[in-house]
Amino acid sequence: MPTLLIHLMNEDPVMGEVEEMPSTVDMLIYVKNPRRRDGKDLPYLEQNVTQVIFPMSRISYMEVIPGVEEEEIVSFVRE
Repeated sequence: MPTLLIHLMNEDPVMGEVEEMPSTVDMLIYVKNPRRRDGKDLPYLEQNVTQVIFPMSRISYMEVIPGVEEEEIVSFVRE
């Protein structure tokens, strides 16, 4: 399950997991376990919220946080 750091317009970034990476035609993104970058709760969500739906129009960009699978990839870089 990929972890994303989602940069919303005029808001602090939100970190969370997604079932699959969003495609270019998606209008919404479903995020599980939403939290701030430091792992703390988001102040504008209720205490028991485990999943949120953001419209793609409110997202400026997303960062993919490497997980175990991505860290094990060996790549060669020419110097």
